[in-house]
Amino acid sequence: MESKIEILSTVKIQHSPDLYKIVDVLNRTLKQKDLMFGLALDKEDQNTAIFSIYRT
Repeated sequence: MESKIEILSTVKIQHSPDLYKIVDVLNRTLKQKDLMFGLALDKEDQNTAIFSIYRT
């Protein structure tokens, strides 16, 4: 069985120390809807975060 992950949306936003809390609650709440959320720091600008929404 293969699992295919599709990127639905990606946005760059200003980094904040509490952003991970939003991603965590979204992942816990919407896992049943086959949605997954990710957060990463921009490699070129450590003050920018990249927020992504995936369909699993």
